[in-house]
Amino acid sequence: MTTKPSSPELAWLLAGLVQRVPHTRSALLLSSDGLPRAAHGLADDGADHLAAIASGLFSLTRSAGEMFDAGGGVRQVVAELDATLLFVTAAGDGAVLAVLADRQADVSVLGYEMSQMVKSVRPYLATPVRGVVPSAVAP
Repeated sequence: MTTKPSSPELAWLLAGLVQRVPHTRSALLLSSDGLPRAAHGLADDGADHLAAIASGLFSLTRSAGEMFDAGGGVRQVVAELDATLLFVTAAGDGAVLAVLADRQADVSVLGYEMSQMVKSVRPYLATPVRGVVPSAVAP
């Protein structure tokens, strides 16, 4: 297992979250459009794949909120797989936190720890919107 290239502070925060909650396997911070920023407990391929999944889930849920919840924001998405729980939550402007845990994990403790981490470092987790790169004009 490796850590995606990122600031050491982000990797340290994710590692702390995984270590604090029993049966938690990995954590990933990504931009809302699916680019991994930091990961703990995931190889690069796994981080890229989870980023795409988490971004898609977050986007679909945000769309459901706009349609059926009077534009309400997304608090958390939880997917229960056969042996794994996947949590996806907003982590700041343009940032999303995804966590994988075994089914034995205490969901209330994990949800609480995720929200506490996000609250305490939300400004640092924000991902600025990427600007459009101007195309080169041929002379």
